[in-house]
Amino acid sequence: MNRKIAIIALALTMPLTVAAFPGSPNGGHEGNPAERVEHLAKKLDLTAEQKTQLEQVFKEQHDKREALQAETHQRLQSVLNPEQFAKFEEMKKQRHEKWQKRHADRKHRDDQMKAQ
Repeated sequence: MNRKIAIIALALTMPLTVAAFPGSPNGGHEGNPAERVEHLAKKLDLTAEQKTQLEQVFKEQHDKREALQAETHQRLQSVLNPEQFAKFEEMKKQRHEKWQKRHADRKHRDDQMKAQ
């Protein structure tokens, strides 16, 4: 049971930002909300008011995501024993490192393709 909870929690706490918003021109997802807004402004010909509204939407999304992650982290800590929680944190760290490596590899390939 605890293993199932840990797996579900891990899945829930992974980045939720792979949302329905377009990424950067090279196919990646921008982490910077201002860059996302600029990208959308160019693609959608947004007005200044629309850009301001989108910035607020992205900020609210970011704040809600952080609050949800903090709450989930706290709830996991109350459900799992210290050993399980430490193992969970290690699993999360490994998954993040794996994601970073894939992201770096993809960026490297994209950069090489642009150079050709």
